[in-house]
Amino acid sequence: MPVSKSLMSESLMSESLMCEPQVSAEAQSATALLVDAMHRVDVAMAGFAPRARIVVAMSGGVDSSVAAALLKRAGYDVIGVTMQLYDHGSAVGRSGSCCAGQDIHDARQVAEMLGIPHYVLDYEKRFRDKVIKPFIESYRAGETPIPCAACNSDLKFGELLDMATTLGAAALATGHYVQRAPATTGVELKRARDQARDQSYFLFATTPDQLDRLAFPLGGFEKPEVRQLAVALGVPVAGKADSQDICFVPKGNYAEMIEKLHPGAAEPGEIVHVDGRVLGTHSGIIHYTVGQRKGLGIAAAQPLFVVRLDVARCRVIVGPRSRLGVDHIRLRDVNWLGEVVTTPTNSEIWVRLRSSQGLRRATLSQTDVSTTVFLHDPEPGVSAGQACVFYDSDDRESRILGGGWIAGAALRDASLGDVRESLDEALMAPGQKVAGVL
Repeated sequence: MPVSKSLMSESLMSESLMCEPQVSAEAQSATALLVDAMHRVDVAMAGFAPRARIVVAMSGGVDSSVAAALLKRAGYDVIGVTMQLYDHGSAVGRSGSCCAGQDIHDARQVAEMLGIPHYVLDYEKRFRDKVIKPFIESYRAGETPIPCAACNSDLKFGELLDMATTLGAAALATGHYVQRAPATTGVELKRARDQARDQSYFLFATTPDQLDRLAFPLGGFEKPEVRQLAVALGVPVAGKADSQDICFVPKGNYAEMIEKLHPGAAEPGEIVHVDGRVLGTHSGIIHYTVGQRKGLGIAAAQPLFVVRLDVARCRVIVGPRSRLGVDHIRLRDVNWLGEVVTTPTNSEIWVRLRSSQGLRRATLSQTDVSTTVFLHDPEPGVSAGQACVFYDSDDRESRILGGGWIAGAALRDASLGDVRESLDEALMAPGQKVAGVL
């Protein structure tokens, strides 16, 4: 029996209506996501004039790409810049890092999609002098350096921020997960909304002057939301994996990189127990860090950890976990983002000693010549070269007050009422320096 045109039309209309809610829901969800995102960007950019020029440091990853896309959508005059940090030939095709050959290509592709100018800056020599060389020297001195913090303070927020200023930009924006908030006493730096992604630990050396000219559009977002925004905004690198290793250390092999750039850095020596027994030999202290347990190359009846690195005598000192704990930490090169403490004082604060750990309660002792942090509970595996970052509380979005580089650590002997070095005196020659010991 023939079907009338009216019935056919009703049938087609019915099918269309059945499909429409699904498409509409997806569209509404994307629209709502972007509307909410624009509100959060407005909060993050408080203090900067609408349509101001903003230079975005684009690493080629999803975070900095979304930051640039959001600022462009918010109406700012966006310029993208990417730092080339390695020899172009050796970097092409590398993945899992930042500022490598493929990453530069990705950043350029994102900028082209957004319709913004994009410049590649040859910072290879600057990066070698300000980040790589100090990293190598720190490792050779038995420390555990944090090159990402040095790169932020000296290169991105130093050289790159100054370049942005010369371009007439009101701010340099990055994809860091941290929050910048204007306050009555000046601009404050706070922990990110996404606690798992919070990068405030790496930004403790930021100066107040730098913070005035920095922007962090992603500080109020969770990482999954940023991935969703990348898809909604059509960012080409929406599915790109996050960087994992230190960018200039392929596959995390620090010792191999150090030996390549500084031949002879791996000097063999002895592995010595804290009780004075020689347990074996090693091929260079650059292969070890304080707190390390695996890969010691010795057999023992109980688990042993690297307690200290005796650089002068090329010894790796090992002992049980109980010998790792310290509660006194001496700092150098302290930077203040809150009110600067210049007079002798004892202040209750919260500190972070590693980027991946929670906050610890502590007392800050500040004098004219020294800064010492007294932990309320001993902490294992604290090494010279790491950072100790100060917070005003352990709230989710607490304020960063500043921080300093760890110069040494020790444990108070409750029975004696004074501070004892976490190392048997028999292991040390008179006047000898041991990395990480007060």
